[in-house]
Amino acid sequence: MKKTSPLINRGIYIANLLVASLLLVASVFSFLTIQIIPALSLLSLFVPFLFLLNFLFLVYWLLKRKRKFLLSLVVLVIGYLIFGSFYKIGNTTENVLDSDLSIMSYNTWGFNKNGWIKEPNIGDRIIDFIKKEDPDIVCIQEHSRIRYQQLRQYPYRSETPYSVPRTTQAIFSKYRIVRRGSLDLPETINNIIYADILYRNDTIRVYNVHLQSFNIVPSSETFSEEESERNYKRLIKTFAQQLEQAIIFKKHLETSPYTNLICGDFNNTQFSNVYKTIKGDFNDTFLEKGKGFGRSYNLLGFPIRIDYILSDPEFEVISHENFDEKLSDHYPVMATLRLKSD
Repeated sequence: MKKTSPLINRGIYIANLLVASLLLVASVFSFLTIQIIPALSLLSLFVPFLFLLNFLFLVYWLLKRKRKFLLSLVVLVIGYLIFGSFYKIGNTTENVLDSDLSIMSYNTWGFNKNGWIKEPNIGDRIIDFIKKEDPDIVCIQEHSRIRYQQLRQYPYRSETPYSVPRTTQAIFSKYRIVRRGSLDLPETINNIIYADILYRNDTIRVYNVHLQSFNIVPSSETFSEEESERNYKRLIKTFAQQLEQAIIFKKHLETSPYTNLICGDFNNTQFSNVYKTIKGDFNDTFLEKGKGFGRSYNLLGFPIRIDYILSDPEFEVISHENFDEKLSDHYPVMATLRLKSD
């Protein structure tokens, strides 16, 4: 490789130090359940780019045969151990048994009732998709109550109570629901519901989570000076609300007497303290059996993962699938699970 002047190399190393420090700070910050410096919460949105930049610095110093490559190498290893992989090569799917439990999470965007997608019969096509995949349990965020009549293969359902002025979440189940509840999150239209379900010889609890939305629609005006400042403040506030909601949820989860499953739209990435607070020691089905980027949402053309299925360690993850069905602003995800006691 052509020689570079010491001055240029010094500048590159300073940039390397900055990028490595940002990834390290993002890694540490993901463990915090308080917002010490609110602006740092935004780092979680840029973690994939910080990984990429550190990798490029690593390659640069290796080609230069400089020990400076160790800086990015160490930070990349730390980041990987903390965040896991955001791209999966794919795992071998085990044979599915009749006794295994399949579960889907899908933000249906109200079944397109407001006509955001300019195509015919979007709501009916979502119903057809669910019927085709035929999971045992479906967790729907931004549900439309009238659609239950089209999902008659699910004799049991739990929905956000009418008395709660929230966006509607729903849990549809082929197995009997014996108890249901709603966590009425403060100062938001978002909502978390749960259902206790008789599954085989056990009772499991399924949570359907829909955390605070950012409510930012990307456009040419998004990056204007006035809009940028307004959106920055909105992002900071949203991260704080999400973390508060995650803590409320976690406290409720700790009181559950059952084996638990968590589904839903967290409106945040796996690199955030919001995700880590909710996940705890649960298995992320994508990290266990997924492949690719696990995209469930497109942000300015970039695939990101903000919809999750998390399973209690009592479940073995048999499979995970991200679907490429553009019938909402989100893409559906589905997993197959097996109770280890079986």
